[in-house]
Parts: sequence; structure tokens; C-alpha cells
Amino acid sequence: MSQLPTFIVSRPDAIGDVVLTLPIAGRLKQLYPGCRVVLLGRSYTAAVGAACPWVDEFLEFGEKLFTEAALTAKLRSYAATTIIHVFPNRLIARSAKRAGIPVRIGTRNRWWHWLTCNRLVSLSRRHSPLHEAQLNLQLLAPLGPNEALSLPAVAELVRLQPTVPLAPQWQALLAARQPGQLNVVLHPRSRGSAREWGLEHFGQLARALHQAGHRVFVSGTQAEGEELANWLQEHAAYLAADLTGQLALPEFIAFLAAADGIVAGSTGPLHLAAALGRHALGLYPPIRPMHPGRWAPLGPHAEYLVFDRPDCQDCRANPVACTCIKAIEVASVAARVAAWLSLPPFLDAT
Repeated sequence: MSQLPTFIVSRPDAIGDVVLTLPIAGRLKQLYPGCRVVLLGRSYTAAVGAACPWVDEFLEFGEKLFTEAALTAKLRSYAATTIIHVFPNRLIARSAKRAGIPVRIGTRNRWWHWLTCNRLVSLSRRHSPLHEAQLNLQLLAPLGPNEALSLPAVAELVRLQPTVPLAPQWQALLAARQPGQLNVVLHPRSRGSAREWGLEHFGQLARALHQAGHRVFVSGTQAEGEELANWLQEHAAYLAADLTGQLALPEFIAFLAAADGIVAGSTGPLHLAAALGRHALGLYPPIRPMHPGRWAPLGPHAEYLVFDRPDCQDCRANPVACTCIKAIEVASVAARVAAWLSLPPFLDAT
């Protein structure tokens, strides 16, 4: 690769998954200074790409947006040297081949990659002891010598920066914090992407944090806000604000960057906060492959709690009634949040 290459990193997946793909972009910038990195993803993750300093451009993907011919033409227009299929998608794989991208990297696990990719990586995610971000980086192996990075080194490549200023009303609300108070975001729902701690626990945590003098905000989509309407009303006395459905993703990123931290399951907002350098406390079950060894948030102030059980087979049989994640005690979570006051403030690494 004598000329400065253009890499397309394909991850048409959820927000948290895209955040944990950012180390690929960062590593490419380290290995090929001056290269161009294009992140291909779903429209709702565009704000993540825009907030990542390693990503030069975002290519919105959707089956309804492109025919195979149209996507082929779009991919060809980038004159990319390499496409990395982090999340397999048959239409993208076929189009990348038709576009004539010289190096097309995919895993051996999808039969259509054998027909569309010319660099195949043996990668088994489900039973691997590695973190998702480390597994993603293994897809760079066909590009040449590339030392395996430790998880702390990988975490340094997970970085986001707000792209829009926080609206004055939200700035004022957060600025109302008094000394010794924390602005804490609670994100109770997961949209099916993770095991949930439960509304009862989040309600108890909101009350405990409020009684300790902290300021509590609840985040979620508009649909989640409607679903949580009764719960929000019941706990209104403990909340500084209900954010559900109030902020588009760029503004929500700016809000998280200005808050002190978040408590959530393994969700997009948890990974966003961690990548922004805020305190990010994740609540996890021990069951594979959704345990924190695979999906823990990565950032300078990221942490997690998980019930001490090797693997929860009972919860595997009945995911809705997962007792392991609900065994995490409210007092333990509240104590971890209170400890944020004694930890160094976030230092802007930019």
C-alpha cells in the first residue's frame, strides 16, 4: 500500500456495537497515518461516526436505500483499497466485490464471504475469552504484521467527542449541581439488546441517589418513555429530569459528555458514556456470551458489576426472568456511584 489508502469499515449494527468497532478505525490511523477511514453503518449510528476522531466519513446503509447496483456504484466512488466486514451483510459483501475493492476482509463463518471476500479470517466470537473490541481488531490480520493489543491499549482507541453544543436549557439544568452532588443518568431499558436489571431496582436506585443528594436523570427513546410513563410519574420526586424522547443522538452525546456518569445494562448509552470519558457503570449477567468479559464498557472511567456466579444456566433457559442480573444489590450500585466523587475528574485527552 504505497499510496494513502482508504478503508471502509462496515458495521451496520447497533450503537454499542459500533462504539466497540471504533478501535479498528483508530488502529488503522496508527498503522497508516494519513489514511481515510469510512464507517459504513445504519442511519441511527451516524452521530457515533461523526463523534469519532478516527472516522473521516460516514456512509449510511439500509436495504431500502440501495439496490445492489446503487450500492456498488456508491462503494466504487470511494476508490477504497480495503473493506472490512466487521458485521456480515450479504448485500454489502456482494456489492463490495462488484465495486472491485481490491482487499475484501471477512470471517470464514459466512458462506457468502467465501464467494465475495478475498481475505478470510478464522474468528470465533461466541466462545472466545477476548473482548468484543479485541475480536474486531483481529480482522486487521490480513493487512500485515499487527501486534495484538492489550485491553487497556484497545480502550485508548475508544474515543468520542460531542459534535454539537449542549442546548442552554440542558446546560443550565446540569450546572445547577451543588458541590458534592453528581449528575447521574439512569438508562433502565435495553430495547432487547441486553439483560435488564429491572424497573424496581432502578426505582430504588433513583430514590437512594436522590436521598444521598445526587441529581438523577432518566434516558431512553420516545417509545421507552411512553412505556415508562407510569414508572416515571411514580418516581418523579426523585428525578431532576426525564430525558426520554427529548434529545436526538448528537444532543444526547453532548448531554452524556456533560453529565458525571451513567448506570445502565450493556446498552448503547453505556458504551457512549464510557467512550466520552464519563463514569460508566454497567450491570451484567455472568452468562456467556453477554458477560462483561466480552461486552464491558471501555473508557478511562468505565466499570461494571456482575453477580458472582460462573455461568447462569437457569437464566439461559428463561432470559426474561434472569435472576443473576437482578441479584446485583441496589446498595452496591449506589456505593459505586458515590465513589465517583473520590475519583479523578475526566481529563480531556484531545
